[in-house]
This record gives sequence, structure tokens and C-alpha cells, in this order.
Amino acid sequence: MTVETKERLIAAAGTVLRTQGYGKASARTIAKEAGVNSALVFYHFGGVDPLLFAALDRSSAERMALHSATVADAATLEELAEAATRIYRDDLAGGHLTLFSELVAAAVAKPELREGIRARAEPWQDFIEETLERVIGGTPLARLTPPRDLANAAIAFYLGANLFSVLDTDHSRTESVFAMVRRLAPRAKLLTLRLPGRGRAVRPAAEGTAQGLSGGSSAAGPSLPPLA
Repeated sequence: MTVETKERLIAAAGTVLRTQGYGKASARTIAKEAGVNSALVFYHFGGVDPLLFAALDRSSAERMALHSATVADAATLEELAEAATRIYRDDLAGGHLTLFSELVAAAVAKPELREGIRARAEPWQDFIEETLERVIGGTPLARLTPPRDLANAAIAFYLGANLFSVLDTDHSRTESVFAMVRRLAPRAKLLTLRLPGRGRAVRPAAEGTAQGLSGGSSAAGPSLPPLA
């Protein structure tokens, strides 16, 4: 019964946070959604915030398994752009985007939440960085836009997209951003050509790459057009 009660509370906390927001996620509201006594929130979790984090952890674990499968076969920028679009749409439909963003917004006024959120965001940054490293590692593009920096940008966009939904009620503007990324991906193909002997997981660029990026030629690889 204890396990069942905890599961009901976690599910209810996620529902309340997604549909009513952090401001209304009280022990009483969550317990009512779960059909249990509000005292059980404190008995099992020690308070509302730990329960909300448990709901986020549950959602994150489910989404990580799903998204790992989504990007598993992506081998090009075009495929990665398509996968990123599916991930955004899945998280939006499933409510994970709202769940995470509500807690981030709450941390503005409650600094004590920040460390918990930071710790939970780190695995997602690692996931994005590792995926990008697998696809573009060892290429001129990775030198120009390091996977870790791109991962930080992705997290910032992820949070901003949820806030932007206040203005973008039909999500058309956000969808247009993903459409732009899908259009740009094929045009960046030249920058994803790996030089001979370069592995995907190797970060530093070869001297020939730098020459190629500046418009020069190199025996180590193909000459790339000037960026400017």
C-alpha cells in the first residue's frame, strides 16, 4: 500500500504541476488529485518540493529512454534535426517541457530549488553533447560550434520555447525555428566532412582544418569555402 500511495502521489504531482503550475501545487491539491490524505505528502517525501522533484525524475527517466531511441540512428545533421523536432514535439505533448520549466521558474524566487534543478539538467546537457559529438565530432563544424556549447544553447532554447508559448499559442513560431534548422542542416554538410584519420570522439581540429576554414588548401583534407 505504501508503494502504491507513493506512486499515486508522484503521478498526481506531475499532473498538478503540468496543469495548474507550481503556484498551485500544494500538498492539499496534490493529495486531492491522488485521492489520499495530504499528510502523506510529508510522510513519504518530507514536503511538496521533494515530491515535485520526484515527479520530474520520473518524467525525465521516461523521456531519456524514449529520446535515446529517437537519436540512436541519427548519423547526419539532417537526421539529427528531424530527431530534435520529434523530441520537442514529444516533450510538448507529454508535458515534460512544462514540468521542467515550472520548476525552473519557481527557482527564481526560491534559490533553494536551484541546485536540484541544476543537477537534473546536467544529464540532459550530457545527452545532447554526447549525441552531437557522435554526429559531428572531429569535424570543422565541431570546432566552430563545440558540442558542449551547442548543448547549452539547446537547453536555453528548450526553456525559452516553453515561455514563448505564451505568445506562440499555436506553436507555429517555434515550429518555424525547427523548420529553419531542417533547411540549414543540408547546407552545413561540407562542414561535417571528417578529415582522414579523424575519429568522431576526437575534439581538437587538425591544422589542415583551420586552413580549410580560412579558405586555404591543405593536403590533410578538402579545401572549404571562406565563412565570410
